Amino acid sequence: MHITKKLAAAHAEGRPTYSFEYFPPKTAQGVQNLYDRMDRMHAMGPAFVDITWGAGGRLSSLTCEMVKVAQSAYGLETCMHLTCTDMERSKIDDALKECYNAGCTNILALRGDPPREKEKWEQTEGGFRYARDLIDYIKSKYGDHFDIGIAGYPEGCDDETTADQHIPYLVEKVKAGGTFIVTQMCYDADRFIEWAKQVRAAGVPDSVPIIPGIMPIQTHASFIRRANWTNCFVPPEWHAALEPIKNDDGKVREVGKNLIADFCRKLLDSGTTMHLHFYTMNLAASTSMVLDELSVTPTNETHDPDIKPLPWRQSLGKNRRDENVRPIFWRNRNRSYVARTQDWDEFPNGRWGDSRSPAFGELDVYGIGLKGTNEHNRKLWGEPKSVKDISDLFVGYMKGKVETLPWSEAPINSEADVLREDLIDLNSRGLLTINSQPAVDGAKSSDPVYGWGPRNGYVYQKAYLELLVSPELIDTVMQRIEANPDLTFYAVNNSGELKTNADSEGGPNAVTWGVFPGKEIVQPTIVETISFLAWRDEFYHLGSEWSKCYDEDSEARKVIREVTESWYLVNIVHNDFRQKRGIYHLFDGLKVSGVDVQVNGDAQTNGHSHTNGVTEAETQGGAKPEVNGVPDGNNAVNGADKVLTNGDLKN
Repeated sequence: MHITKKLAAAHAEGRPTYSFEYFPPKTAQGVQNLYDRMDRMHAMGPAFVDITWGAGGRLSSLTCEMVKVAQSAYGLETCMHLTCTDMERSKIDDALKECYNAGCTNILALRGDPPREKEKWEQTEGGFRYARDLIDYIKSKYGDHFDIGIAGYPEGCDDETTADQHIPYLVEKVKAGGTFIVTQMCYDADRFIEWAKQVRAAGVPDSVPIIPGIMPIQTHASFIRRANWTNCFVPPEWHAALEPIKNDDGKVREVGKNLIADFCRKLLDSGTTMHLHFYTMNLAASTSMVLDELSVTPTNETHDPDIKPLPWRQSLGKNRRDENVRPIFWRNRNRSYVARTQDWDEFPNGRWGDSRSPAFGELDVYGIGLKGTNEHNRKLWGEPKSVKDISDLFVGYMKGKVETLPWSEAPINSEADVLREDLIDLNSRGLLTINSQPAVDGAKSSDPVYGWGPRNGYVYQKAYLELLVSPELIDTVMQRIEANPDLTFYAVNNSGELKTNADSEGGPNAVTWGVFPGKEIVQPTIVETISFLAWRDEFYHLGSEWSKCYDEDSEARKVIREVTESWYLVNIVHNDFRQKRGIYHLFDGLKVSGVDVQVNGDAQTNGHSHTNGVTEAETQGGAKPEVNGVPDGNNAVNGADKVLTNGDLKN
């Protein structure tokens, strides 16, 4: 969506907006850490983010990749910087093509600075001399596809051009096709307001937003360094407030928060702008503090349906903006889901082609493996030497003491709060939970935890649980599931042995749906066979990668491989959405051998006598469920494309 249209819609409702700028980090780990931060900052509700372009396009491929990830995987409306200094036309063409294919519709067109090794600006042969030449070229190639931003300079462009002298160039860029103006950083509200009045008087229409560039104050040294580098005027009272506390970073951020917030209020109150653009320097805390002080971020009380139109993070990639159905399996790995499904047959019509599709291929090509280095992951997850250690790791995650797991890229969310005790209990007994959602019977669409979609609607959820079950318990779990006709399940292991009671002729099972005024029922989250088998491949691949974080002969690698190669991945849906705990009773009395539950310091077995983790009564006469084992030559699903029906399991 064009930035100008998005801002106009919000400002027509009287809502101020804001955006964040990021730059490409220098290391692979830095890039991944920034993705995590961008994902978290999504919750602050920015209207858009933008990604900078290195001098001479030295980081152009990374800029394009970051735009693609932000747009497609994290659902952030993205603007790509594009400079023409020292840039060959072919490089400009490649960047524009990648931007277009990523679904990005916004460009900030800049002349740019020369590379550091060059003392002054040079025009590359066949390139562009001025930003307006770049704008002309973009318009000639792509018409109105891109909203084109341009740079403004309230305090002058450089040592040779004052703020007043630059205004005619600004007008020329608007006439060439510039649709919004983002300014260099500024801290003097009066200067900015007066400059903006001059820009309007020179002929820039009100339909072209003038957006102030604002750099929050992180530390005193960085604040002074950036202000000096840009020749930015700092009001004397700011120096007076910051100088006495310059060596206390915490106090600097607190005082700086108030100074920046006051600056923003003056601009908003003057009517000069209704949008604030923050140069984050890839940091979150100071920007968040300013926004909190301004009270403009989304809160539970000001739930905005524009921020959460669906229960999962919506992609803004090309051809994906209208996507309205997803399998639940990738709930905690949004980026992976987007990468893997972008070429699946019949996408995005809510269904996926069968397992013979070429899209069900090798996993490495999607780049969906574990994040972080081996050393980083060992620090994060320790070095488990037993199933009990793995159980403790999962319990730590459920308690919020561990930030991520190999299959969950973010901390456990607030929706799981009502399930937390059950999840802790299951994991403490060696039943390792991967994904879950509680039953919801008609929550308002504005509900801060469960709500999504348009106002005045109601949303529903079936209880869902996905977990790893050891071979010693799988037979008992299957028998208990079959005894309850309200339960639907899939179970598969690393060898492709699939068990299910789902109707092989049936369609997807909707596990989330919403009812809204004037709309058909929306069913955005489903469980179905083909996507589960694809998730199975990815799930065990991640388990293998986790084991490889440790030395080949280590106990950690051995126990992780044992669990992730021989245990069953099971998902269970309770189809009566009024039942809050209908799934968890299935596991009463079950635990994995060697995983003792500690109660008052004593190992307990929840009141049952166990043999290999199963109660004695349940070992009598229990038939082992059949498995598929029919080879099909498909390397991705390993013979799991033909599933067992409910009748097959009972005969």
